[in-house]
Amino acid sequence: MRYDLDDLRLFLHIVTEGSITAGAHRMHLSLPSASARVRSLEHHAGVALLIRGRRGVRPTPAGTTLARHARDVLDRTARLESAVASYIRPPAAPLILLAGGSAMHRLVPQALISFLRAHPDTDVTASESRTSQTERKLADGEADLGVVLDDEAGSCGLRMEPLGDDSLVVIGQAGGILAGRTALTYREAAEHPLVGLDADSSLRGWIEKHLGPHAPAVRHRTTVTDLGVLISLAAAGAGLAVVPRRAIDPRQSLEVCELQERWARRHHLLAWGVTDRSTSTATATLAEHLRKAAQSEPSDRSAHRKNFGRLPFHDC
Repeated sequence: MRYDLDDLRLFLHIVTEGSITAGAHRMHLSLPSASARVRSLEHHAGVALLIRGRRGVRPTPAGTTLARHARDVLDRTARLESAVASYIRPPAAPLILLAGGSAMHRLVPQALISFLRAHPDTDVTASESRTSQTERKLADGEADLGVVLDDEAGSCGLRMEPLGDDSLVVIGQAGGILAGRTALTYREAAEHPLVGLDADSSLRGWIEKHLGPHAPAVRHRTTVTDLGVLISLAAAGAGLAVVPRRAIDPRQSLEVCELQERWARRHHLLAWGVTDRSTSTATATLAEHLRKAAQSEPSDRSAHRKNFGRLPFHDC
Protein backbone atom coordinates (compact mmCIF):
# COMPACT_ATOMS: atom_id res chain seq x y z
CA MET A 1 0.00 0.00 0.00
CA ARG A 2 1.52 3.31 -1.12
CA TYR A 3 0.68 6.82 0.02
CA ASP A 4 1.33 10.11 -1.72
CA LEU A 5 3.79 12.22 0.32
CA ASP A 6 1.73 15.39 -0.16
CA ASP A 7 -1.36 13.59 1.11
CA LEU A 8 0.60 12.50 4.19
CA ARG A 9 1.78 16.09 4.78
CA LEU A 10 -1.80 17.33 4.47
CA PHE A 11 -3.06 14.70 6.90
CA LEU A 12 -0.39 15.64 9.47
CA HIS A 13 -1.29 19.33 9.19
CA ILE A 14 -4.97 18.51 9.68
CA VAL A 15 -4.24 16.38 12.76
CA THR A 16 -1.89 19.04 14.17
CA GLU A 17 -4.37 21.88 13.58
CA GLY A 18 -7.47 19.84 14.45
CA SER A 19 -9.16 21.28 11.37
CA ILE A 20 -9.39 20.36 7.69
CA THR A 21 -9.71 24.06 6.83
CA ALA A 22 -6.52 24.97 8.70
CA GLY A 23 -4.66 22.01 7.24
CA ALA A 24 -5.74 23.02 3.75
CA HIS A 25 -4.51 26.57 4.40
CA ARG A 26 -1.05 25.32 5.42
CA MET A 27 -0.82 23.28 2.22
CA HIS A 28 -2.18 26.17 0.10
CA LEU A 29 -5.17 24.08 -0.95
CA SER A 30 -8.86 24.89 -1.18
CA LEU A 31 -11.15 23.27 1.37
CA PRO A 32 -12.95 21.08 -1.23
CA SER A 33 -9.60 19.87 -2.60
CA ALA A 34 -8.28 19.04 0.89
CA SER A 35 -11.52 17.22 1.82
CA ALA A 36 -11.32 15.18 -1.37
CA ARG A 37 -7.72 14.16 -0.59
CA VAL A 38 -8.71 13.04 2.93
CA ARG A 39 -11.57 10.95 1.55
CA SER A 40 -9.12 9.42 -0.94
CA LEU A 41 -6.73 8.57 1.92
CA GLU A 42 -9.53 6.91 3.88
CA HIS A 43 -10.65 4.96 0.81
CA HIS A 44 -7.05 3.90 0.19
CA ALA A 45 -6.63 2.81 3.83
CA GLY A 46 -10.06 1.13 3.94
CA VAL A 47 -10.83 2.68 7.34
CA ALA A 48 -11.95 6.03 8.75
CA LEU A 49 -9.01 8.22 9.73
CA LEU A 50 -10.78 11.28 11.16
CA ILE A 51 -13.70 11.86 13.50
CA ARG A 52 -15.51 14.97 12.25
CA GLY A 53 -17.33 17.26 14.66
CA ARG A 54 -18.71 20.79 14.86
CA ARG A 55 -15.49 22.04 16.52
CA GLY A 56 -13.11 20.36 14.11
CA VAL A 57 -11.63 16.92 13.62
CA ARG A 58 -9.59 14.45 15.60
CA PRO A 59 -7.88 11.25 14.46
CA THR A 60 -9.33 7.80 14.93
CA PRO A 61 -7.01 5.12 16.36
CA ALA A 62 -6.14 4.23 12.74
CA GLY A 63 -5.58 7.93 12.01
CA THR A 64 -3.25 8.25 15.01
CA THR A 65 -1.22 5.29 13.77
CA LEU A 66 -1.08 6.75 10.26
CA ALA A 67 0.05 10.12 11.61
CA ARG A 68 2.83 8.54 13.64
CA HIS A 69 4.18 6.57 10.69
CA ALA A 70 3.69 9.55 8.33
CA ARG A 71 5.99 11.66 10.52
CA ASP A 72 8.62 8.93 10.37
CA VAL A 73 8.32 8.57 6.58
CA LEU A 74 8.52 12.34 5.99
CA ASP A 75 11.50 12.72 8.36
CA ARG A 76 13.38 9.96 6.55
CA THR A 77 12.50 11.46 3.18
CA ALA A 78 13.85 14.84 4.26
CA ARG A 79 17.12 13.28 5.43
CA LEU A 80 17.43 11.37 2.16
CA GLU A 81 16.84 14.48 0.06
CA SER A 82 19.39 16.41 2.11
CA ALA A 83 22.02 13.69 1.71
CA VAL A 84 21.54 13.48 -2.06
CA ALA A 85 21.46 17.27 -2.42
CA SER A 86 24.98 17.49 -0.98
CA TYR A 87 26.19 15.63 -4.10
CA ILE A 88 24.11 17.35 -6.76
CA ARG A 89 24.62 20.87 -5.39
CA PRO A 90 27.16 22.71 -7.55
CA PRO A 91 30.35 22.77 -5.43
CA ALA A 92 32.02 26.07 -4.65
CA ALA A 93 35.35 26.66 -6.36
CA PRO A 94 38.20 25.34 -4.20
CA LEU A 95 40.47 27.69 -2.32
CA ILE A 96 43.89 27.96 -3.97
CA LEU A 97 46.90 27.65 -1.62
CA LEU A 98 50.49 27.95 -2.88
CA ALA A 99 53.63 27.18 -0.89
CA GLY A 100 57.30 26.31 -1.33
CA GLY A 101 58.70 22.82 -0.95
CA SER A 102 59.62 23.33 2.69
CA ALA A 103 56.13 24.39 3.73
CA MET A 104 54.54 21.65 1.63
CA HIS A 105 56.39 18.98 3.61
CA ARG A 106 54.86 19.41 7.09
CA LEU A 107 53.26 22.83 7.57
CA VAL A 108 50.68 22.72 4.78
CA PRO A 109 49.66 19.05 5.26
CA GLN A 110 49.14 19.62 8.98
CA ALA A 111 46.97 22.67 8.31
CA LEU A 112 44.99 20.90 5.59
CA ILE A 113 44.22 17.89 7.78
CA SER A 114 42.63 20.01 10.49
CA PHE A 115 40.90 22.40 8.05
CA LEU A 116 39.37 19.76 5.77
CA ARG A 117 38.12 17.74 8.73
CA ALA A 118 36.44 20.79 10.24
CA HIS A 119 35.02 22.11 6.93
CA PRO A 120 33.77 19.21 4.77
CA ASP A 121 32.01 21.56 2.32
CA THR A 122 35.15 23.55 1.43
CA ASP A 123 37.79 22.14 -0.91
CA VAL A 124 41.41 23.30 -1.19
CA THR A 125 43.87 22.99 -4.07
CA ALA A 126 47.41 23.12 -2.67
CA SER A 127 50.40 23.34 -5.02
CA GLU A 128 54.16 23.80 -4.67
CA SER A 129 55.35 27.15 -5.94
CA ARG A 130 58.41 29.36 -5.53
CA THR A 131 57.99 32.69 -3.76
CA SER A 132 58.21 34.82 -6.93
CA GLN A 133 55.62 32.70 -8.71
CA THR A 134 53.35 32.64 -5.67
CA GLU A 135 53.42 36.44 -5.37
CA ARG A 136 52.62 36.88 -9.04
CA LYS A 137 49.63 34.52 -8.86
CA LEU A 138 48.36 36.13 -5.67
CA ALA A 139 48.64 39.60 -7.23
CA ASP A 140 46.91 38.40 -10.43
CA GLY A 141 44.00 36.91 -8.51
CA GLU A 142 44.93 33.33 -9.39
CA ALA A 143 45.39 32.19 -5.78
CA ASP A 144 43.88 32.96 -2.39
CA LEU A 145 46.72 32.29 0.07
CA GLY A 146 50.44 31.65 -0.18
CA VAL A 147 53.34 30.71 2.09
CA VAL A 148 56.44 32.62 0.96
CA LEU A 149 59.97 33.30 2.22
CA ASP A 150 60.73 36.60 3.88
CA ASP A 151 64.01 37.30 2.07
CA GLU A 152 62.39 36.80 -1.35
CA ALA A 153 59.16 38.70 -0.74
CA GLY A 154 59.11 41.69 -3.06
CA SER A 155 57.34 45.04 -3.20
CA CYS A 156 54.14 43.57 -4.54
CA GLY A 157 51.52 45.36 -2.44
CA LEU A 158 50.22 42.10 -0.96
CA ARG A 159 49.12 41.77 2.63
CA MET A 160 51.60 39.61 4.53
CA GLU A 161 52.14 38.48 8.10
CA PRO A 162 54.82 36.45 9.95
CA LEU A 163 54.07 32.74 10.01
CA GLY A 164 57.01 30.74 11.36
CA ASP A 165 60.71 29.88 11.35
CA ASP A 166 62.09 28.04 8.32
CA SER A 167 65.84 28.15 9.01
CA LEU A 168 68.10 25.58 7.35
CA VAL A 169 70.25 23.03 9.16
CA VAL A 170 72.63 20.22 8.23
CA ILE A 171 71.55 16.72 9.21
CA GLY A 172 73.27 13.34 9.21
CA GLN A 173 73.17 9.87 10.71
CA ALA A 174 72.98 9.70 14.50
CA GLY A 175 76.50 9.12 15.87
CA GLY A 176 77.99 9.93 12.46
CA ILE A 177 80.41 12.63 11.32
CA LEU A 178 78.24 15.40 12.77
CA ALA A 179 78.27 13.93 16.28
CA GLY A 180 79.53 16.51 18.77
CA ARG A 181 79.14 19.38 16.30
CA THR A 182 76.62 22.15 16.91
CA ALA A 183 77.23 24.28 13.82
CA LEU A 184 79.19 24.32 10.58
CA THR A 185 79.35 26.21 7.29
CA TYR A 186 77.98 24.99 4.01
CA ARG A 187 81.54 24.68 2.66
CA GLU A 188 82.42 22.35 5.55
CA ALA A 189 79.31 20.27 4.88
CA ALA A 190 80.20 20.09 1.18
CA GLU A 191 83.49 18.39 2.05
CA HIS A 192 81.41 15.28 2.70
CA PRO A 193 79.09 13.38 0.34
CA LEU A 194 75.61 14.89 0.31
CA VAL A 195 72.13 13.80 -0.61
CA GLY A 196 69.93 16.50 -2.08
CA LEU A 197 66.73 17.46 -3.83
CA ASP A 198 66.26 17.45 -7.59
CA ALA A 199 67.54 20.50 -9.45
CA ASP A 200 64.03 21.77 -10.20
CA SER A 201 62.90 21.80 -6.55
CA SER A 202 62.19 25.20 -5.02
CA LEU A 203 64.46 24.55 -2.00
CA ARG A 204 67.40 23.40 -4.13
CA GLY A 205 67.01 26.48 -6.35
CA TRP A 206 66.86 28.76 -3.32
CA ILE A 207 70.08 27.31 -1.83
CA GLU A 208 72.01 27.51 -5.11
CA LYS A 209 70.91 31.11 -5.67
CA HIS A 210 72.33 32.13 -2.30
CA LEU A 211 75.55 30.15 -2.77
CA GLY A 212 76.27 32.15 -5.91
CA PRO A 213 78.94 31.50 -8.54
CA HIS A 214 81.63 30.58 -6.00
CA ALA A 215 79.72 27.67 -4.51
CA PRO A 216 81.89 24.73 -3.45
CA ALA A 217 81.86 21.63 -5.60
CA VAL A 218 79.37 19.13 -4.20
CA ARG A 219 79.16 15.38 -4.61
CA HIS A 220 75.53 14.37 -4.51
CA ARG A 221 75.26 10.65 -3.95
CA THR A 222 71.66 10.90 -5.08
CA THR A 223 68.91 13.45 -5.56
CA VAL A 224 65.22 12.91 -4.83
CA THR A 225 61.98 14.80 -5.28
CA ASP A 226 60.57 14.43 -1.78
CA LEU A 227 61.88 16.20 1.32
CA GLY A 228 60.78 13.36 3.58
CA VAL A 229 62.74 10.84 1.52
CA LEU A 230 65.78 13.14 1.67
CA ILE A 231 65.64 13.28 5.49
CA SER A 232 65.29 9.49 5.68
CA LEU A 233 68.35 9.03 3.45
CA ALA A 234 70.43 11.36 5.61
CA ALA A 235 69.27 9.60 8.79
CA ALA A 236 70.27 6.25 7.26
CA GLY A 237 73.81 7.49 6.59
CA ALA A 238 73.60 7.92 2.81
CA GLY A 239 75.06 11.42 3.13
CA LEU A 240 74.60 14.79 4.81
CA ALA A 241 71.64 16.96 3.78
CA VAL A 242 70.65 20.60 4.10
CA VAL A 243 66.99 20.85 5.09
CA PRO A 244 64.62 23.20 6.94
CA ARG A 245 64.70 22.50 10.68
CA ARG A 246 60.92 22.40 10.94
CA ALA A 247 60.78 19.66 8.29
CA ILE A 248 62.49 17.24 10.69
CA ASP A 249 60.31 14.85 12.65
CA PRO A 250 61.47 15.35 16.29
CA ARG A 251 61.01 11.63 16.88
CA GLN A 252 63.57 10.76 14.20
CA SER A 253 67.06 9.86 15.42
CA LEU A 254 69.70 11.94 13.61
CA GLU A 255 72.36 14.62 14.16
CA VAL A 256 71.31 18.23 13.58
CA CYS A 257 73.78 21.11 13.19
CA GLU A 258 73.12 24.80 12.65
CA LEU A 259 74.13 26.12 9.24
CA GLN A 260 76.23 29.20 9.98
CA GLU A 261 75.51 31.24 6.83
CA ARG A 262 73.26 34.26 7.31
CA TRP A 263 71.09 33.18 4.40
CA ALA A 264 70.26 29.97 6.25
CA ARG A 265 68.19 31.94 8.78
CA ARG A 266 64.90 32.50 7.05
CA HIS A 267 61.21 32.73 7.90
CA HIS A 268 57.86 31.96 6.32
CA LEU A 269 55.29 34.67 5.65
CA LEU A 270 51.59 34.15 5.06
CA ALA A 271 50.54 36.12 1.97
CA TRP A 272 46.98 37.00 0.98
CA GLY A 273 45.69 37.22 -2.58
CA VAL A 274 43.56 39.96 -4.10
CA THR A 275 40.63 37.73 -5.06
CA ASP A 276 37.14 38.43 -3.78
CA ARG A 277 37.47 35.26 -1.71
CA SER A 278 40.55 36.61 0.09
CA THR A 279 38.18 38.28 2.54
CA SER A 280 35.87 35.27 2.82
CA THR A 281 35.30 33.37 6.03
CA ALA A 282 36.69 30.19 4.45
CA THR A 283 39.97 31.89 3.49
CA ALA A 284 40.34 33.47 6.92
CA THR A 285 39.69 30.09 8.55
CA LEU A 286 42.29 28.34 6.38
CA ALA A 287 44.77 31.07 7.32
CA GLU A 288 44.08 30.41 11.00
CA HIS A 289 44.75 26.70 10.53
CA LEU A 290 48.08 27.58 8.88
CA ARG A 291 48.98 29.80 11.86
CA LYS A 292 48.16 27.02 14.31
CA ALA A 293 50.20 24.51 12.31
CA ALA A 294 53.16 26.90 12.30
CA GLN A 295 52.90 27.33 16.08
CA SER A 296 52.85 23.59 16.77
CA GLU A 297 56.62 23.21 16.54
CA PRO A 298 58.46 21.11 19.15
CA SER A 299 59.61 22.96 22.25
CA ASP A 300 63.29 22.78 21.27
CA ARG A 301 62.48 25.25 18.53
CA SER A 302 61.03 27.81 20.92
CA ALA A 303 63.93 30.21 20.39
CA HIS A 304 63.09 30.46 16.72
CA ARG A 305 59.47 31.15 17.54
CA LYS A 306 60.41 33.78 20.11
CA ASN A 307 62.69 35.69 17.75
CA PHE A 308 60.24 35.41 14.90
CA GLY A 309 57.39 36.68 17.04
CA ARG A 310 59.09 40.10 17.10
CA LEU A 311 58.86 40.48 13.34
CA PRO A 312 56.32 43.21 12.50
CA PHE A 313 53.21 42.69 10.45
CA HIS A 314 53.80 44.37 7.11
CA ASP A 315 52.73 44.74 3.52
CA CYS A 316 55.39 43.61 1.12
